[in-house]
Amino acid sequence: MSTGLELKDVSISFGGLKAVTDLNFSISPGELVGLIGPNGAGKTTVFNLITGVYTPTSGRISFNGDSVSSRKPEGITRMGIARTFQNIRLFPSLSVLDNVRAAMVMHLKHGILHSLTRGPAFLKEEGSVEDEAMDLLDIFGLKDACHANAKSLNYGDQRRLEIVRALATRPKLLLLDEPAAGMNPSEKDDLMKLIRFIKDRYNLAVLLVEHDMKVVMGICERIAVLEYGRKIAEGTPKEIQSHPKVIEAYLGAAAVVG
Repeated sequence: MSTGLELKDVSISFGGLKAVTDLNFSISPGELVGLIGPNGAGKTTVFNLITGVYTPTSGRISFNGDSVSSRKPEGITRMGIARTFQNIRLFPSLSVLDNVRAAMVMHLKHGILHSLTRGPAFLKEEGSVEDEAMDLLDIFGLKDACHANAKSLNYGDQRRLEIVRALATRPKLLLLDEPAAGMNPSEKDDLMKLIRFIKDRYNLAVLLVEHDMKVVMGICERIAVLEYGRKIAEGTPKEIQSHPKVIEAYLGAAAVVG
């Protein structure tokens, strides 16, 4: 039974600095949840904890009942958790198609011997991988650019390619870190539609870290708010918009006086 993601009393310290403190947070299968907070609130640190870049100092992170906390990033990806990054991390010298194919290697059944002999089973599986990659690129409007170098794409298309590459790992939970960064208003509108489409098309849970409140409030079903590594509020977009602690965290104490 899928139980989704759960963080239970999770903390992490770097030297004397406690970056995340006693965080309790969960995402059910199929949910679209936002994680917001001022700069330095610990949002990307939470992503790094979930994806195995960091190991919690204390507490437990589980996905569908299995512990995440002691696994390496590639093991967590195999569990069904994928992410994008605040700063785009494509393979710039590889083609658009090969960026997607690289993410699908983890699902291949053939080994080095099959690669060397290039027998019928190997060729069939390689063909299947390419078909799947091309289907994903087609869905996201990147098929015509499949043989172009990733670095030649415009900024918005590079963002989409990074999402496609994450989807190529066949996740059940997709973590999007500042996907609207650097986008103009029109691109942000397209991004909101794309995230909704991804969630519904692939039956995914999505955790979104984003500074643009129009994007967050426009698509998230539930939002958690961090400040200095602590969760200060959680609720629906409407509840979060009027929450005194959230207003204070973003606008200062004077905003909630009177």
